[in-house]
Amino acid sequence: MPKPLAVKKTYKLFVGGKFIRSESGRSLAARSAGGTFLDNYAWASRKDLRDAVAAARVAQDGWSKATAYLKGQILYRAAEMLQGRTAELTHELSRALETPHEVSGREVLATVDRLVYFAGWTDKYQQVFGSVNPVATPHFNFTTPEPVGVVAVLAPDEPALLALVSLVAPVILSGNTAVVLASERHPLPALTLGEVLATSDLPPGVVNVLAGRRAELAPQFASHMDINAIVDGSGDGAVAATLAGGTAINLKRQAARPLARDEWFSAKAEDPYWILDTVEFKTAWHPIGV
Repeated sequence: MPKPLAVKKTYKLFVGGKFIRSESGRSLAARSAGGTFLDNYAWASRKDLRDAVAAARVAQDGWSKATAYLKGQILYRAAEMLQGRTAELTHELSRALETPHEVSGREVLATVDRLVYFAGWTDKYQQVFGSVNPVATPHFNFTTPEPVGVVAVLAPDEPALLALVSLVAPVILSGNTAVVLASERHPLPALTLGEVLATSDLPPGVVNVLAGRRAELAPQFASHMDINAIVDGSGDGAVAATLAGGTAINLKRQAARPLARDEWFSAKAEDPYWILDTVEFKTAWHPIGV
């Protein structure tokens, strides 16, 4: 029998719970670490970024109002779905990085563990980081962390999957929504993660995944007035300078995650204080009843 023709896949962007091609019609070739052609993927434009921010803003109100228990259950369900596609994600990592399946499989399992870990923080971070403040008047005085809104997340090139989840999870667990720019060198695992999230209970627009050139999109992330914060894990000095220049003008928050590849597998990438980079503290006074 003749050998069946291999149909190459064009990976789509994940915006507002839907899989879309770039509005520009552009695509890029994904290549392995050794230069082997893998598949094509949609090349996100500035318009795609604006559409993703709009989708994230629409989703943010409902997501932020969800109970801590519900958010935790949804993130745990996403981890279950991720674990169910371990073989597929292991294959994606192995062919992109040209690593043995055993090595790639460990990264997938670490990613599942990392998502479960941060899911457990949804109903704890307010008690840990909030406070009841002593005052000299007959009032209760409470300080509580609340989400800032829409957060841009720039992932490093490696590890392509674990680092992305480690960056996104502490952003969304508090009620923020995220616009994610995947690894520029190895975007396919992140785009496959979008397929996993689409089959979980995560509401559309809470996580939006783009892929493309950091140098092209970084100025748009920095200057967009409806992005409230940026978490930069890219490790790219030129991109960091671009982001810093833009955020200095519009005063959005910027947090850097300068971790080396192996550090993403360590406790450094489980820092609960990362949650504080995308929340704002609000204080409320309440009179004490007689």
